[in-house]
Amino acid sequence: MTIAPALPVTHRIPSFLELEITRRCQLTCASHCYAEAGPTKGHGTMTGDDWKRVISEAAALGIKKIQLIGGEPTLHPCFAEILGHALAEGLEVQVYSDLYRVRLDHWALFARPGVTLATSYYADTDEGHDQVTGRTGSHSATRANLIEAHRRGIRVRVGIVDVFDGQRVAEARAELEALGITDVHTDRVRGVGNAFKDAGIPSVSELCGRCANGIAAILPDGTVTPCTIGRFLPAGSVQGASLKQVFASQQWQQVAASIPADRHDPCGPDCSPNDDSSGGGGTCDPASGVTPNPAD
Repeated sequence: MTIAPALPVTHRIPSFLELEITRRCQLTCASHCYAEAGPTKGHGTMTGDDWKRVISEAAALGIKKIQLIGGEPTLHPCFAEILGHALAEGLEVQVYSDLYRVRLDHWALFARPGVTLATSYYADTDEGHDQVTGRTGSHSATRANLIEAHRRGIRVRVGIVDVFDGQRVAEARAELEALGITDVHTDRVRGVGNAFKDAGIPSVSELCGRCANGIAAILPDGTVTPCTIGRFLPAGSVQGASLKQVFASQQWQQVAASIPADRHDPCGPDCSPNDDSSGGGGTCDPASGVTPNPAD
């Protein structure tokens, strides 16, 4: 009897890594925030040195780009240090900020070569936007900082999540385009985090099908997941193991295999496969039926 040789294990090392460095945020998006972030939340158990170690390991594995996300990543006390370390390692960095408050020194960081900026926007009115964020004044603040970014020549990718009826999503897109910001896409609410509270474990049907395929995420406690939206699928931890060990583990392989890869559901606004520069396959069409511009 001939015994067939075992098939080699394929290590699914992504080209893009989302680093959720904090759950602290100035906003309280009670209806859809998948990270359940807010003003009273913490930065997690990962230290600045932990994040820098992970970034160095990512660069050594051939990962090309990271996203610093939260919460609001600029609220992390080591934000500038983490971003600078990633650039020194030769990585591209996307900062996903709510643009509610931007420090002067952070504008200088956003303008550095290798750094891109992304944000969320919800409506063209104070009422519509602030209803989603739970923070009065957030619309005017974010809008003003979008205008300032455009004035400074900083390109901003914008995601609009369609949260409730009458939100004025189409009008928000039109307003952004009138301001000269055309890198915009939309998505529906995903049943994860605040949109799925007390409802058990979310379904993989909420994912776009590209998670763990070119993308992975690390949460504030070091947990590795197939993406930030797929946070309910833990696949290891970088606390006590290297990133290489996590991606070589059976747990990572099993999680990756559990996500249907033949689906065509659009990915969310924070999901890297929207960005064809990260190897995710190009632009995701919005679930709302609004035709997007070429975007991340």
